[in-house]
Amino acid sequence: MSTTAIRPPGDPALAKFNPLDRILCFDRFSSTTHGWTELIGNYDGRGDLDTVDDHMRDFRPPQLSSCSFFDVGTHGTLSGDYALKLATRPHKGHTATGIRRLTMAGRGRVRIETYFAFKAEAVVGAELPSTVDWDGNRHPAESQFGAFTVATDICADNGIRYHNVLRYQNTNLDGELTRQWMYPVVPEPTPRDHQEGRFALPYAADFTAPDPDDWRYLTDPQELCVNEVPTKINWHYLRWEIDTATRSNVEFQLNDRVVDMRDVPVPVYPDRYSTLDNLLNFYFSVRTHAAIRNFLFLDSVLISVDW
Repeated sequence: MSTTAIRPPGDPALAKFNPLDRILCFDRFSSTTHGWTELIGNYDGRGDLDTVDDHMRDFRPPQLSSCSFFDVGTHGTLSGDYALKLATRPHKGHTATGIRRLTMAGRGRVRIETYFAFKAEAVVGAELPSTVDWDGNRHPAESQFGAFTVATDICADNGIRYHNVLRYQNTNLDGELTRQWMYPVVPEPTPRDHQEGRFALPYAADFTAPDPDDWRYLTDPQELCVNEVPTKINWHYLRWEIDTATRSNVEFQLNDRVVDMRDVPVPVYPDRYSTLDNLLNFYFSVRTHAAIRNFLFLDSVLISVDW
C-alpha cells in the first residue's frame, strides 16, 4: 500500500498536504466549522450542567474568524476567508478547546495535518507583564502566549482508552520562554475519575495533565515564527502521525523539522471504558499562562489513514 493518497490533478487545496491513502475528513473552514465543537465535561442524567467538572465548564466554543485586527483590519487566512479560531479568556491557565469526533473502521496509521497560527491578543493602551521588552524587533506579546496542544482520545479493543498528546509550550506558568515540544506521562483525568474520588481540579487547571511534573520535554527548543507584533499572521505546517494498531506515536513534523516519536509513551487508563467502541477523537487546545487572551487559528485540517 502506498504511503500517500492520490491527489486529483491540479487540486491546490490538497496540494499543500501529504495525506495517507484514505482521507477521512478535509475541513476547510471558509465554509463551516465541519464538526469541530467545544469540549464540555460530562453531566448527570438529569441534564444538570452544574455537575460539569469545574475545570471543564468554560472551555469556550471554536468560532469562524476572518483574522481581523485593530491595526490592519481583515487579515484573512492561508487559503480562504475564515479560519477556525480558539480563544481563551484573559485568565491565567484558561483553556479553549475544539474537538472532532469520529470512529475507526480499522486499525493502523492515522495522520492529522493542519496549517495554524498562534497569537496573544493585541492589547492597546495597557501594559501587561512580559519577560520580553520591545526593541523594534521583539515584542512583549512574544512571551504572553502560553501553549497549544493537539491530541487524540481513542478507545477500542475491549475498552482500552488512551490519549496521544503533543504540546508546544511557548512559555511556562511564570511567563518564561521555553519553546519546547512536550508530552504527558499520565492519562488525562476524566469525569469518571472525579466521580470515583480520584481528583478534584479547580477552574483553569490543566485538564490534559494537571501536575507540571507529569510532563516531559520531547525536543530541544524550537523557535516558531512570531513575526514581531501580535497582529502579523504567519501560517505553520504541522503533520502528526500515530498508529492505532500498536497504540503508539510515530512521527511529527513542524515546518522543516521532523521528529521521531516512536519512543514517546502513550499512557493507557488502568480501567476499561464502555460505550466508546472504536472512538477516534481529535482535539486542538490553546492555554494562556497570563491574564491575556491567547488565540489559535486553524486554516484547515486534514485527517487521513492507511486502512
